[in-house]
Amino acid sequence: MSRLGPVITLAAGAVLAAGLGVASTTATPAADPTAATGTAPETAPETAGEPAENPATSGDATPPAGEPSASAKPTPTETTATKIDYAGRVPGNGGLIAISIRGGKAIGYFCDGRTEAWFKGTAGAGKVGLEGFGGAEAGATLGGGKAKGWLKVGGKKWSFDAPTVKKPSGLYRATAQVRGARIRAGWIMLARPQGGFTQVGTAFVDERQLDVPELNSEQPTAPVTVDQATLYPKDVDGFIQEMR
Repeated sequence: MSRLGPVITLAAGAVLAAGLGVASTTATPAADPTAATGTAPETAPETAGEPAENPATSGDATPPAGEPSASAKPTPTETTATKIDYAGRVPGNGGLIAISIRGGKAIGYFCDGRTEAWFKGTAGAGKVGLEGFGGAEAGATLGGGKAKGWLKVGGKKWSFDAPTVKKPSGLYRATAQVRGARIRAGWIMLARPQGGFTQVGTAFVDERQLDVPELNSEQPTAPVTVDQATLYPKDVDGFIQEMR
């Protein structure tokens, strides 16, 4: 699984969509967040457009009340920026969320070791709205150097504050077609205050879940091996335009 601890996700079923147009939610079993070395988080916690049906509930966190207030005034850079990335933890759930905005287009990815969800949507006027598969959705107000928002997956709802991040922190994805099978993997990388990185992600061959390799924190787009196949991870700039 990922070096989150390791993260193991089991697809509950998936439907490939053309390109990357539909976001996915996939239930996966919980992982031990203390097992990873160097990249494990302090707390337990593709391709978008390859949705998995029947998203599972995640943990026993208490859902927060409603969406974030729109009263937070966005900074000019976050209102007008054509390229900005956010990533952070989801309190009460232990997962990570990453949101990337490119010219008004937004994508997001959430994973907590039991559930993953891909989202797509739009950003403007200091807000971002994201939709996923199976009723998953997210939204945030942008301002003060962070995305303050809410996340709904599998009938559960959480709030989060995700600060702006710079590479290598952020969202990564890789796909390949090998011997007639579709291989896909996704990662969130997040720098830790005390040094090192937290990583969480998932990997599948068709709908069979596999261990997800750890990305090289100094060169996240370096090739990795999944099920004896070589994958070439892309950062968000390399795949956001594939999402329709």
